[in-house]
This record gives sequence, C-alpha cells and structure tokens, in this order.
Amino acid sequence: MTALVAAPVIAPAQDAAVEERLSSLSAQIDVLKEAKELQNKRIEALEKQVSDLQSKVSQPQGDYASTDELKKLAEAIKEVDKKRQADSENVADQLEKLRKALLNNGGGAGGGRRSSVTPPPETAKTFDPATPHMEYKVQSGDSLSAIVKAYRDKGVKITLSQVLAANPGLKPENMKVGQTIIIPAAAQ
Repeated sequence: MTALVAAPVIAPAQDAAVEERLSSLSAQIDVLKEAKELQNKRIEALEKQVSDLQSKVSQPQGDYASTDELKKLAEAIKEVDKKRQADSENVADQLEKLRKALLNNGGGAGGGRRSSVTPPPETAKTFDPATPHMEYKVQSGDSLSAIVKAYRDKGVKITLSQVLAANPGLKPENMKVGQTIIIPAAAQ
C-alpha cells in the first residue's frame, strides 16, 4: 500500500513542473510569434522599397519627347526649311537683278565693255617703308581680317585694304605662320 500513497504525491509535483514548463514554452512561443510578425513587417517594407526602385529603374531618366511632339517638331522643321529655300531663291533673284543692272549701267557708258570694279583709292597707293608702321608675325589660326579687327579693337584705325597696300603680293588665303605683315600706322 505504501506504493499507492506515494504515487498521488508525486503526480501533483510533476503536474506543477509540467505546467511551469508549459507556461515557459507558451511564453517563448508568444515571443517568437511577435518576432515573426516584426520580421514579416520588415520584409513587407523591404518588398515595397524594392518594388519602388524597380518602377523607378524602368522609367526613362531625363526629358523625352513623345511621338506627337516629335511629329510637331518635324513639321516645324519642314516649314522652316521651306522658308529657307524661298529666302534663298529670293536672294538669288535679287542678286541676278543687281548683276543685270550693273552690266546695263556699265555697258552703256563704256561703249559696250563690261564694267570692272576698281579698288578703293587707298589700295592703289604704294606703301612707303619710311612711314610709321608696326609689324605683326602671323600665328596659327590667324586670318588677315581677324588681325585687322584685333588692331581696330586696340584703337588702331586701319583697314584691310591699307594692310594689303602695305604688303604687296600678300595673299590673305596663303599666309604662313611666322610670316611678318606690315601694319601701317593709322593717320590720326
């Protein structure tokens, strides 16, 4: 009989220990559930960020014209080109009229010969080296008109024809780097 009496005493102690372990495990399960929910929220937030980034990457960067805008631009360019062609034809017509007028005016007074354009009087003069002048060495990329303009910008009153007169045989299209050009002093 003693064995029967001991059994009921041990059983409640084991039940209490099992209950305690069960409570502890239940608490741990609750903690794990909360952690899982928190992880799920973080994953959802990251999925949203990835989705936003994917949509941004798929969108073109910068300003792009739509097809309609490109069509309008093409039409505008065609219209400008038509006007350019019309202007070009108008200029050609005007030049032809001027050419004919020059030929008619020169032919009547000169006994049927064509008129020739005479250079301005200053180019007909010859340069006297004794007159005050400056010398300029041609540099890479220089043009005669740019050189004259540079002197004018510095206040020297000089013309292209005066420089040509001071440099007989100078061909503006064949200037060489290092070539010396005479720049006459301007008459004040």
